[in-house]
Amino acid sequence: MKKRLTTLTVAAVVGGALSLSACSSDQNDSTATESATSTTPMTGMDHQGHDAGHMDHPADGGPAPEGIIEAADPTYPVGTDVVLTADHMAGMDGATATIAGAFDTYTYSVSYTPTDGGAPVVDHKWVVQEELADAGDRRLEDGTTVTLTADHMPGMDGAEATIDSSTDETVYMVDYEADGRTMTNHKWVTESEIRPAE
Repeated sequence: MKKRLTTLTVAAVVGGALSLSACSSDQNDSTATESATSTTPMTGMDHQGHDAGHMDHPADGGPAPEGIIEAADPTYPVGTDVVLTADHMAGMDGATATIAGAFDTYTYSVSYTPTDGGAPVVDHKWVVQEELADAGDRRLEDGTTVTLTADHMPGMDGAEATIDSSTDETVYMVDYEADGRTMTNHKWVTESEIRPAE
């Protein structure tokens, strides 16, 4: 059973309060490696490296990385409407989304310090094998130090990271709307973070 972040509320500093929310959910995933429960540092950003207002996260995630393999028979094919159960960003959990891509690869949660001087990010979900420099084809172990080539967030590309956990579930890019903002090709959501639309 893979453990995720536990919900924290961090209260306040001079003249106001800052609230950071992280998810708490246990997930059955026989293919995922065990991950230690971790807490999010006080970074001023929302869960898993995404800021509460999405100001640092691009609205268009861009194309899938080179070399990634499209899933031959995904549970949710491209164009399928689904409901997200992940809460990587504010407004994501429960949002209706459309599958923009489905891929077979290894997917990792990572902790890293941004190259732009930002505060450390803990348990960022997700990056895929093809977004790690010189990662090869084999699944990397928890604790492995890697260099990120993903640019989901400022300061991510080129950052040294540590793998917290991994899975070989089908991983998806999704289009969805949350908090009045349209996100296209959002990377990444694993199959266990999706349910069929009603």
